[in-house]
Amino acid sequence: MAKEVYFQDISVGDQIPSLVKGAVKHMQLVKYGGASGDFNPLHVDPAFGKAVGLEQISHGMLVMGFVGQAITNWVPKKYLRKFSARFVGMTRLDDVVTVTGKVTDKKQEGSNNVIRCDVFARNQKDELLIAGSFEASLPDKK
Repeated sequence: MAKEVYFQDISVGDQIPSLVKGAVKHMQLVKYGGASGDFNPLHVDPAFGKAVGLEQISHGMLVMGFVGQAITNWVPKKYLRKFSARFVGMTRLDDVVTVTGKVTDKKQEGSNNVIRCDVFARNQKDELLIAGSFEASLPDKK
């Protein structure tokens, strides 16, 4: 659970705490398929991937979930206003996914203390998997 974070403690250029997710495994994809209802054979059937000339790949939304986890590990979810992501690369079995990000903007909008951040998910080869951003409205330090 994220600890309280205050607008006054954040500066443009600050890095968000990184999140490293262990190697993506087949069983994780099967479980995610069950939870999401997405049983696309590219995600859950290694033989299918080989038959069509591809490796087994992760659900993009699973990796987006990793990004969301990194965000809400830092900023309590009650402050999150927007979160968007663009799928850039494919996550394969045994990829280790690291989520990073940085604060790109900080300003007051009316009575709201708004920060904007860019976020990225990359594999162990530093290949970009997801590029995204989020916006949060943070409380004042009392």
